[in-house]
Amino acid sequence: MSLPLVVIRPEPGNATTCAAARALGLEPVAAPLFEIEPVDWEVPDERFDAILAGSANVFRHGGASLAAFAEVPVIAVGETTAAAARSAGFVVSRIGEGGLQPVVATLPPGNYIRIAGEDRVTLTPPEEVRIVTVVTYASRKRAVPAALELALERGAVVLLHSGEAARHFAQECERLGICKESLHLACLAPRIAELAGNGWGTVAVAAGRTDKEVLELGARMCQTV
Repeated sequence: MSLPLVVIRPEPGNATTCAAARALGLEPVAAPLFEIEPVDWEVPDERFDAILAGSANVFRHGGASLAAFAEVPVIAVGETTAAAARSAGFVVSRIGEGGLQPVVATLPPGNYIRIAGEDRVTLTPPEEVRIVTVVTYASRKRAVPAALELALERGAVVLLHSGEAARHFAQECERLGICKESLHLACLAPRIAELAGNGWGTVAVAAGRTDKEVLELGARMCQTV
């Protein structure tokens, strides 16, 4: 008997992941534990060589102020972020893999703007690379609903797409007294697995940092753990 797959990422990503899961023959439990909301922000009055974008939420929730950077090329963390940038009318000059830090480490000298959410990874740029960070959105946490709590108590595979999700999910399980040993985590990146902490039945990291790869990992875990 296979375990259920639980998807806790916010919308619209939750629906996308669940649709892909159904295409693999799974019946995912959709339970977004976050809601993305825009926050007020000010446009820096200076010139930038490129935008560093670590999430598609930059373009979904950045608002009208993004128009100030319409001519600035985007360096996107991955294909999903790049697609959101193009949909918003931006030109994508580079698509990275494995997070923003590997991209930042290879940037030429210049002035860059990082458009980000409240929860973000600290970047360490090389010399002569200046990064100005503006925060345009935030993830608002939701409590685990009763229906999800029941599903988790029976055992499940949970997809974790962010470090914030890992921390929040672990805290909710502890708050509710849910047995972590019956839960198995499929994580998008090593940092996410670290932030989830210990005590889980299984913790595995996807081979690549795409929704497709973490979903495929989770699907395999549903059949094997």
